[in-house]
Amino acid sequence: MLRIRRALLSVSDKTSLVELAKKLNELQIEIISTGGTLKTLKEAGLPVKAVSEVTGFPEILDGRVKTLHPHIHGAILARRDKEEHLEALAQKGITPIDLVVVNLYPFQQVIAQEGTTLEEAIENIDIGGPTMVRAAAKNYQGVGIVTNPKRYGEIIVELENHKGALSLETRFNLAKEAFFHTAQYDLAISEYLGQLEEELEFPEELVLAYQKVQDLRYGENPQQKAAFYRKKSLEAPCVAGAKKLQGKELSYNNLVDLEAALGIVKEFSEPAAAIIKHTNPCGAACADNITDAYQKAYQADPLSAYGGIVGLNQEVDKGTAEEMVQTFLEAVVAPSYSEEALRILAQKPNLRVLEVGSLMEKTERAREYKFIQGGLLVQDEDVIQLDNLKTVTKRSVSQEELDDLLFAWKIVKHVKSNAIVLAKNKQTVGVGAGQMSRVESVKIALSKAGEKATGSLLASDAFFPFSDGVEVAAQAGVKAVIQPGGAGNDQEVIATADQYNLAMIFTGERHFKH
Repeated sequence: MLRIRRALLSVSDKTSLVELAKKLNELQIEIISTGGTLKTLKEAGLPVKAVSEVTGFPEILDGRVKTLHPHIHGAILARRDKEEHLEALAQKGITPIDLVVVNLYPFQQVIAQEGTTLEEAIENIDIGGPTMVRAAAKNYQGVGIVTNPKRYGEIIVELENHKGALSLETRFNLAKEAFFHTAQYDLAISEYLGQLEEELEFPEELVLAYQKVQDLRYGENPQQKAAFYRKKSLEAPCVAGAKKLQGKELSYNNLVDLEAALGIVKEFSEPAAAIIKHTNPCGAACADNITDAYQKAYQADPLSAYGGIVGLNQEVDKGTAEEMVQTFLEAVVAPSYSEEALRILAQKPNLRVLEVGSLMEKTERAREYKFIQGGLLVQDEDVIQLDNLKTVTKRSVSQEELDDLLFAWKIVKHVKSNAIVLAKNKQTVGVGAGQMSRVESVKIALSKAGEKATGSLLASDAFFPFSDGVEVAAQAGVKAVIQPGGAGNDQEVIATADQYNLAMIFTGERHFKH
């Protein structure tokens, strides 16, 4: 066990700082500190020595240089098991530092603020902090390094239980966390500076850092081990940053389906609901209120909705919760929940309930990542543009038909390709997903819709290579189609639509989802 006799505290995040320092003082551990941390500790009435008193050298260059000194780094880096190291310290009048508590300038928070200049960002790049963190982590056999305020509580408990000492196991675990801390910090700086190179849309080198949230029971199948990781800073409301309010542990497949559900409802500003099975919507709808939206989504395919994953883009109220507990659902994700809704959902204690916060925040287009064996694919987020809509048939669409077509167009983007969505009154009535031929996806969607196909509107995620899919849809009563266009057989497809008095809109863009 390492008995702590001297500690250096220098933190940007001062959460629980005073509580930790009080315990160190109770255990007769000398505290040295810098800048704002020093001020905070003095204001709390704690005995603390300034780093400048230790180094015999004042802070200079607006605080850029204060801990970069042999009396600090020698005190941290000296190996306690080497006599020559300890003798060197004694000869130079350097007292060892046994505990380093450091977290870094808030670079990520600063660059996240709108209007931050390059100069402001640069000034928030910490130099002395990472150096101390890395030094202490390298010498974990003789020094404890704490970078996360959430660890203060357990550190205090261990110090109390072991008369001011930390175990080797604890110091090793803290060192691992410290190196991850500095790696993430450097990654954030690298990413920020890389984005300033307008000519280089994608960097030549890409390093990603994720932090483990939890081990999962298993992956897609019981024989596959799995874990869930997330980025330390999240750009927008998402499943990775959601708060679980109740329910069983999340599974690998739950998380994948929750992501799909949330992706659909994010497309809409009006109340929207989606019910997901195996990443595809079995039902989705919009309405004047969230309860009606959920009811419509459920009624789109009640059989498939059993055991589904629900996504909602508005607060879940009492009425919506009462509807949801009428059937078996695996999980639900929404911006928030009323107290009444949570009491009702608690009737289903195994139901996983996730809260992500407001979905109305405007964010820049994100990047999407997909791993392949030995590599990584990176692309811009697929964002729908409606600037190039063009009616290509003799019959044009009414405003009501256009609203339903655009609803279906936003849904089909989230269905595995080849994808077909049939909609009516802003409710899906049939979904055909993931088929090898487009006409087969049309037939599946029509089969799911049954009689509801009559008068429905059809969205196709990519062009029709032949006229057969349009002809089958028209014969079943579909009255309008939205699709990208761009096929070699476009004229034949348009002629078939005209033959059946079917309206057709080209969007000029496709939305494959592989």
